[in-house]
Amino acid sequence: MSNPAEYVFKREFDAPRSLVWKAWTDPKLLSRWYGPNIETIIHQFDLKPGGEWRNEMVMGDKSDLSVMKFKEVEPEEKIVWHHCSADKDWNVVSSPMMPNWPRVLHTTVTFKEMGDKTIVTMVQVPFEATPEENETFANMMRGMDNGWGSGYKIIDQILEELQNA
Repeated sequence: MSNPAEYVFKREFDAPRSLVWKAWTDPKLLSRWYGPNIETIIHQFDLKPGGEWRNEMVMGDKSDLSVMKFKEVEPEEKIVWHHCSADKDWNVVSSPMMPNWPRVLHTTVTFKEMGDKTIVTMVQVPFEATPEENETFANMMRGMDNGWGSGYKIIDQILEELQNA
């Protein structure tokens, strides 16, 4: 696809970059905010190029499994991964919850220090997507701010706890 949809979510946090990075890379903290208001279980988190983050979001008697394959890691500056739905054996599969959802999202998260604050910019782009997958992603982008925004509000609480510790 020559012009895939691009989702950008940018947010300023009132904390130093080292603490914001920790909220994104410490599995105990990450599981608190990723998938807000549901149980999130991190089965594996190997933060290095070629490493994987295996994530389970539990919703009642159902689970949504994802595997994120890390492509680039620049401590406190950038994380790049391929975000994929997974089956119970952690194989990449099409989303069982949403037909025509892109099989892979290329995700880049950057952390920019601005004095005692940090700006996090996340960009997600369908990777090798069909036109139908790209269109589905483009149509769903409007609602994605709510999910990420809810998680980021929890990050605010985590950062306050870390700064007051």
